[in-house]
Amino acid sequence: MTAQLRPPSGAACPGCLATPQEAVRQTVRDARIALSLPSIHCQSCISAVEGALNAQPGVIGARVNLTLKRAMIEAAPDLRAADLIAVLEGIGYEAHELDPGTLSATENDRAGRDLLMRLAVAGFASMNVMLLSVSVWSGAGDATRDLFHWISAAIALPAIAFSAQPFFRSAWGALSARRLNMDVPIVLAIVLALATSLWETSLSGEHAYFDAALALTFFLLAGRYLDHRTRAMARSAAQELAALEVPRALRLSDGGEEEIAVAELAVGDLVLVRPGGRMPVDGEIVSGRSELDRSLLTGETLPVFAEPGRAVSAGEVNLTGPLTVRATAVGQDTSLHRMADLVAIAESGRSRYTSLADSAARLYAPGVHILSALSFLGWLLYSGDMRTALNIAAAVLIITCPCALGLAVPAVTTAASGRLFRKGLLIKDATALERLAQVDTVVFDKTGTLTSGIPECTNLGDLTRADLGVALALAQASAHPLSVALARSARAAGIRPADVTDIAEAPGYGTQGMLRGQRVRLGRAAWVGAAQGAQTAAWLQIGQRAPQALLFCDGLRPGAERAVRELQAAGKEVLLISGDGAGAVGALAERLGIGKWLAEALPQDKAARIADLSARGRRVLMVGDGLNDTAALAAAHVSISPASALDAARVASDIVLLGRDLSPIAQACDTATKATSRIRENFRIATLYNVIAVPLAVAGLATPLIAALAMSISSITVSLNALRLR
Repeated sequence: MTAQLRPPSGAACPGCLATPQEAVRQTVRDARIALSLPSIHCQSCISAVEGALNAQPGVIGARVNLTLKRAMIEAAPDLRAADLIAVLEGIGYEAHELDPGTLSATENDRAGRDLLMRLAVAGFASMNVMLLSVSVWSGAGDATRDLFHWISAAIALPAIAFSAQPFFRSAWGALSARRLNMDVPIVLAIVLALATSLWETSLSGEHAYFDAALALTFFLLAGRYLDHRTRAMARSAAQELAALEVPRALRLSDGGEEEIAVAELAVGDLVLVRPGGRMPVDGEIVSGRSELDRSLLTGETLPVFAEPGRAVSAGEVNLTGPLTVRATAVGQDTSLHRMADLVAIAESGRSRYTSLADSAARLYAPGVHILSALSFLGWLLYSGDMRTALNIAAAVLIITCPCALGLAVPAVTTAASGRLFRKGLLIKDATALERLAQVDTVVFDKTGTLTSGIPECTNLGDLTRADLGVALALAQASAHPLSVALARSARAAGIRPADVTDIAEAPGYGTQGMLRGQRVRLGRAAWVGAAQGAQTAAWLQIGQRAPQALLFCDGLRPGAERAVRELQAAGKEVLLISGDGAGAVGALAERLGIGKWLAEALPQDKAARIADLSARGRRVLMVGDGLNDTAALAAAHVSISPASALDAARVASDIVLLGRDLSPIAQACDTATKATSRIRENFRIATLYNVIAVPLAVAGLATPLIAALAMSISSITVSLNALRLR
């Protein structure tokens, strides 16, 4: 039996994945206009968009990034974004203006380049010191051995001082807060290994740990870089929402209209919003009639009628007629900004998740320190030799240092991410797989997620070809979504437009014209004297004949039925929460076999429902694509958005579905479970390694060679185990 929920109170082509990062960053700095392109999906899309933009007078250069679904355009000062949006819509691509100033802060991947540079330095230095160490291990003695040790010191000290800075900073931050993390024993091992090695070298000792310290730094930096790469796509969803604000607006005054920055608008100002434009402020319509597309904000499939007295929100799209709006909220007070604040709060809540590696560090770090200290004290009491005790303490720290633990998570995550990428899923967050493996509840949005978000005419065969020709002639003169869908379906069926004259659009109502002396109309039911039924429809009236309904439905995404069926078969509860009307949501829920659903949900309702489920101990996977889903995506335990979603929704999610097929979602849950199992196996391998190696180190049997080899073998074993996921 269908149960309606009530809100609680209170695969992409690899060749076209990304523009080179340096080029993108330079383009962002130079760009005067930034456009979001949610409907591009392959290399031919990039070529078509760039070609159309670069062909426009005033465009100096345009670059498209497929991963971000964004175009950055350097253009002459007098070229308006609206002109370029019209050009792209003319070739079939949806476009929205972004604020390039807001976006520029999110483009620079300094952390990744910094880690890669430090990894390269550590690797190069490690290879050179290893060559010198091989000579020592092969029997070089006396002055030759001392010379090689001093050369190793000259290489290792500056290399580690540069390469190990991420660990030094992290350890210092943890100690400053009077806590331990995984980097504290790492830093202690590196510092103690270097100090012991310098002391041994100054006393002409046989052994030095310069090679082990560098190998340790290299392996741990490799793990840190792999971890960084799995979440290199993550950026702030709140910043993306802010970038979706309209950067300029047309203010009306006694002197006429003037284009100004939105930041200069004040409450009470009159703003002109032309057809195709987005609302820059919250306000009330003073004059004009039109229809508003609210799908990005609320998920409503159909445009809503707009007339004087109606309240509007920033971000809504004006479709058919010019509107004059009196601002009631501007800047930080608009509904779009309040949504951004809601997302920021939800993101901060998710950041409290403790990863498996962090949980292991809480037990591991103090254990290593205690073991090393006990080894030092035991050997000092036994032998009375500070030098021997310090050497053994250093060996214990190096052998137990968490190289394997440092690689356990990122190695598995990287392997699993590669497997899922081949299935059409891009993992953005380092802990997303761990969280996905815990999911027991899946919440789907409707419009643009389970459905395509594009209306399809379902009853062309009910009308004669002559009547369809009249409908096509009227439909192709309008930008209304139903008219566009009707024109597309009629042309595909081979219909030719009738010879309708004097065609004019009545904003908010429909399109009308004259055919052989008769008035013909295509539009709203009330406009043509028909009774609106439960199903979405446009009505055609020819002369005095009874109006005829052209029915529309929102088609399912490929794989939607399979995804829901497989998730339910895996024991997960599936819910449908949408901002669309109860009729459309209920019909889709029944079609897909989803027992619980919620209709007409506002963004805060979706986030509140997710929070309510989480408070009851449920682990929620949210799948959505609209601005109205961003807060819910950020609040969920883990989240997925389609690549066709706008930037803000993709950024708020942990995983991006690259293709249109939804079926990989269930496979991702299975892969995540296997990946988490591999991570736990890696922890057990690391533990077993320590059980075997630590007694050797404590007994004083671990030379620098044995320490370096044991550490390397454990790291390689962990990496090979992770590769089983591929």
